[in-house]
Amino acid sequence: MLNSTLKNQKGFTLIEIIAVLVILGILAAVAVPKYLSMAEEARIKAAQGAVAEIKGRLSSAQGKYMMANAGTAPTNAQLYTYAISANGYGSATNLANVGSDFVAAVTTGSPISISVTSVGGTVLATAVTGNFTAAQ
Repeated sequence: MLNSTLKNQKGFTLIEIIAVLVILGILAAVAVPKYLSMAEEARIKAAQGAVAEIKGRLSSAQGKYMMANAGTAPTNAQLYTYAISANGYGSATNLANVGSDFVAAVTTGSPISISVTSVGGTVLATAVTGNFTAAQ
């Protein structure tokens, strides 16, 4: 009776276990790089959203400037100065503050330059940039 019980036990052979491990290894080798590239793409999309947010803030500041100045459109320098003044966002830091997950900067010029260099504590390989030109 004891011998027949041992002969009826079924399990996986060593070859079957090795085959499963090889398949899992191949899947991991394909999936991990894809996941990493998707994470970087998500950071880039988030940075593009932050740039769009700052452009929206500059557009809003331009509208406020024009209402305060009888419809006269500002130059880029005037818009930047207005946007960081007490009438706008109070400082360049506040203008570029789109949340603690982003490191962004806005600099005056023609056009006004916007740059996001870090998302979620991870520095981007290439900064996401944008420009804003005051409507004339």
